[in-house]
Amino acid sequence: MIVSPSILSADFGRLDQDIEMLNRSDAQLIHCDVMDGVFVPNISFGFPVIEAVARKATKELDVHLMIVNPQNYISQVRDCGAAIMNVHQEACVHLHRTVQAIKDAGMKAAVTLNPATPVETLTDIITDLDMVLLMSVNPGFGGQKFIANTVAKTRRLRNLIDRSGSKALIQIDGGINLETGRLVAEAGADSVVAGSAVFKAENPELYISELAKL
Repeated sequence: MIVSPSILSADFGRLDQDIEMLNRSDAQLIHCDVMDGVFVPNISFGFPVIEAVARKATKELDVHLMIVNPQNYISQVRDCGAAIMNVHQEACVHLHRTVQAIKDAGMKAAVTLNPATPVETLTDIITDLDMVLLMSVNPGFGGQKFIANTVAKTRRLRNLIDRSGSKALIQIDGGINLETGRLVAEAGADSVVAGSAVFKAENPELYISELAKL
């Protein structure tokens, strides 16, 4: 399992120490949740924080834009040092164009689906994607309860990817812990985003290691 801890749940007063912990851990990615207070009802952080994380991190940055008009910020995300740029299907009128622009900028292209958005909306673009993120909570806040239907949705996405020949990874974000992580792993997920469960754990490094074994 590819573990991508979300720094949204990190202690920003000691962010450098939390990044050093992630560098030592079995995490393969570091998840950066950017919220604008428009697309989602919360504001998180922007490019200066991502740049600061990139300077300290030895793991690739997985930047998840929960914002309107994400296509306007492709060059800025790249210049921050992101390896993966993730945009919401619901925020992109011309999704194919945005995906191609992300790839042309030298990043991997990922698309996120909100809980109520069917996986079938990606049928005509699935072979162009490097990753699909399924939100297992409604985006905007950390610490929410996992939506149970995500397990069946993961299976449908796994089927779509396998039938199409796509190489896209499946990532799940929201309410992920060892229990829910095991459920989505069994349903075909390749990666999980974990925030509260990791950073509130007694031993975050050990918790990441346990998630990676799922």
